[in-house]
Amino acid sequence: MMLLMPVLIPMLAAALSMTLWKHQTLQRWISVFSNFALLIAAVTLFSTVYTDGIQVVTLGDWEAPYGISLVADLLAVVMVTVSAVVAFCISIYALATMTKEHEKFGFYPLLHLMLAGVIGSFLTGDIFNLYVWFEIMLVASFGLLILGGERSQMEGALKYVTLNLLSSALFLSAIGLLYAYAGTLNMADLGQKLAASDNPEVVTLISLLFLVAFGIKAAAFPLFFWLPASYHTPPVAISAVFAGLLTKVGVYALYRVFSVIFIGDIAFTHSTLLMWMGIFTMVTGVLGAAAQFEVRRILSFHIVSQIGYMILGLALFTPLAILGGVFYLFHHIVVKTNLFLIGGVMHRLHGTYDLSRLGGLYKSKPFLAILFAIPAMSLAGIPPLSGFFAKFVVIKAGIEAEAWIGVVASLAVGLLTMYSMIKIWAEAFWKKLPEEAETLPALSDSERFCLFLPIILMAAITVTIGINAEWFVNLASMTADQILDPQQYIQAVLGGQ
Repeated sequence: MMLLMPVLIPMLAAALSMTLWKHQTLQRWISVFSNFALLIAAVTLFSTVYTDGIQVVTLGDWEAPYGISLVADLLAVVMVTVSAVVAFCISIYALATMTKEHEKFGFYPLLHLMLAGVIGSFLTGDIFNLYVWFEIMLVASFGLLILGGERSQMEGALKYVTLNLLSSALFLSAIGLLYAYAGTLNMADLGQKLAASDNPEVVTLISLLFLVAFGIKAAAFPLFFWLPASYHTPPVAISAVFAGLLTKVGVYALYRVFSVIFIGDIAFTHSTLLMWMGIFTMVTGVLGAAAQFEVRRILSFHIVSQIGYMILGLALFTPLAILGGVFYLFHHIVVKTNLFLIGGVMHRLHGTYDLSRLGGLYKSKPFLAILFAIPAMSLAGIPPLSGFFAKFVVIKAGIEAEAWIGVVASLAVGLLTMYSMIKIWAEAFWKKLPEEAETLPALSDSERFCLFLPIILMAAITVTIGINAEWFVNLASMTADQILDPQQYIQAVLGGQ
């Protein structure tokens, strides 16, 4: 039952919010308390897996591979726990930023439904149910993206849904081919059967379909443009949860299928396609960010850029590289969400995300300047923050593997990331506020609490990961060991079968 709770809590919260559709105040409290309960459930599950090993539940009491399995290994519970942290912070932040009009259009039911899709994707052990959870996440995120129906939102949503529907079609086609070839949908069973396959060319072709499908959802090169075209359009609480979680589900799916299902016979995919995909994703994303002058557009392009590091870790597929990729995953979720939340505070103070119309925040809001500096420096890879260790491990893995182009690209992208963060600092915090800039009414006490508490919590997590890097590196190392030894996963699910 404990394994089911992280999925059941947001689903029940979504249903309850729908029931109380006209009672926005009750929906707000349901959101805060349900996401706090989700955090407790996630931490409890993480503790169990960390101490007792992989946990498995088969629904309907049907044994795997015939029943639908939920599987909690270290990779899954790390992602579930970080997602719960983001959900809790967003629920508090939304109290001060979501208008009544947006709440009336169903913000809270859609948010909980999306969270259920995200967490279900992390915990499912069935490839078709991964598709189902992806579609739940897609439908809910599309509803959140068009919330309010503004013109810019609709334009961004059209690109978002078109590319993601293409991804879903490729995903479903790949599942159909995989089932026709192997006769099963259980990931552990697929890994066992495909490892003994006598037709590796067919397996490689199917794996490439999964690579393209999940690459689109992860916003990897070349089909990444839907992300910077859409993530800056909805209210900031929605942008932040999108930035933190949605693309990471695509990255997680890549790590999962290429470590459990397609084992050992995808050398071409790993060494060539994934490597170049990671490099081009890093470079195009950071160049796009360097050309922007609007806070959320800069941060959106940097989501793309940082995804490249995670894909590079998977492409190298060494213990150190996987360790770095996993570390990068949970570090980036916290840092990127926090930067979007800080951007929302800038907008609340001066009514814009345009850097040319911002300024003077270091003088007027020095505490906000400090809070911005922490995730910004972490994103750029400045020690001793979490981003430094994430970049360092991935780059060291590239050096050990003699992947010199990837190493050079990683270092160059790190410098350009620093340039973007300095640009935001110089324009929004350091320079004087332009005379024509708008200054909105001062924050109320309740607004200040709801806006700054999530930012402080996430900044504290970033600093904690940096200061206690050894523990988190060990956690990432244990996770990498499970990823590189799929027999642990297969044995936990199938037992002696």
